[in-house]
Amino acid sequence: MQKHNLYLDNAATTPLHPDALAAMMPFLTERYGNPSGIYDYARETKKSVDEARRQIAAGINAKPEEIFFTCGGTEADNWAIKGAAEARWDKARHIITSAIEHHAVLHTCQYLEKRGYSVTYLPVDENGTVSPESVEKAIRPDTALVSVMLANNEVGTVEPVSAIGEITRKHGVLLHTDAVQAAGHIPIDVEALNADLLTVSAHKFYGPKGVGALYIKKGVRIAQFMHGGAQENNRRAGTENVAGIVGMGKAFSIAAQELPGEYARVSALRDRLISGIEATIPHAKLNGHRHDRLPGNVNFSFAFIEGESLLLLLDMQGCRASSGSACSSGSLDPSHVLMAMGIPHEKAHGSIRFTLGRHNTGADVDALLEILPPMIARLREMSPLYEDFITGKGQVWNTAKK
Repeated sequence: MQKHNLYLDNAATTPLHPDALAAMMPFLTERYGNPSGIYDYARETKKSVDEARRQIAAGINAKPEEIFFTCGGTEADNWAIKGAAEARWDKARHIITSAIEHHAVLHTCQYLEKRGYSVTYLPVDENGTVSPESVEKAIRPDTALVSVMLANNEVGTVEPVSAIGEITRKHGVLLHTDAVQAAGHIPIDVEALNADLLTVSAHKFYGPKGVGALYIKKGVRIAQFMHGGAQENNRRAGTENVAGIVGMGKAFSIAAQELPGEYARVSALRDRLISGIEATIPHAKLNGHRHDRLPGNVNFSFAFIEGESLLLLLDMQGCRASSGSACSSGSLDPSHVLMAMGIPHEKAHGSIRFTLGRHNTGADVDALLEILPPMIARLREMSPLYEDFITGKGQVWNTAKK
């Protein structure tokens, strides 16, 4: 069998855009000045950092002075949540989040629980959607922050953050949204979202790894997270990763320019892949909202198989995918996202995430649809659960479309 070369794990990370790399190179060689200095080398790099700040701000309808660079999405999430909690420590001790957040949010909330904060983890429906009504019901007089992601990293569901933001504004509660998976792939307007804090990460939209940003709405008070120097307007200490920041700004600018066309193109590939899987593989269930989902996300549960076994077979044929979040790929536990959506333990273990990006084509979709059905059939032949099912002793879920 011919080995393919398919990269279908763009939600884990994306390849660096050549133009972003070209923009970075001078700052790795001759333009190495520290932007905190006062001489010409420093002034050059400071101007480039400020330009990247403008590029990020323009892409989310923010002001440049509301953008603060970090070492990535995880730091930005930690800063937003811990910073908001610490700034309100004397008056508020309650946070609201959802059960399907990235671990950068969930583990930060769990950390705060151990230090006296109360946290409400909101349930989601079978599509992975957070109900705005559930947010409003959970708000208390001592609620400091609501943190609900803009789009889920595993199943791709786009959350009703704008409606949630209307509720938090009405109650005078801060709203943070983790937009790491959404940035560069769907339109983002912090004003329309009613967001006070918003997180992005460069390597999810063809920028470099190790750099991200936190949007902090003007007037919002959060505690400093990194202590030391006076960088980032005295709010985030540490010498700036100039090359990374410049690459991030360039990549986000390109993503914003290309977004309308890429959104339509990648969404069409996504729908083609979903339709192909449902037409050729029985007992396959699409996870996440069928319509309100990221353009490149395709997450399926396949009954009677182990997802890890399927990933190994795919890898042997040159196809790279994942069983969920890249940050928890070493865990043997089923996805907390799928479990929160009500998917049984054994079916969650049979889930695979394919995520499409700017380099993927229709030929990639066709190649996957050629190799995937026989792989699943092969794995099911070895499954005692499948044998029980075909002999009438077992059951499978209802695969009717929602």
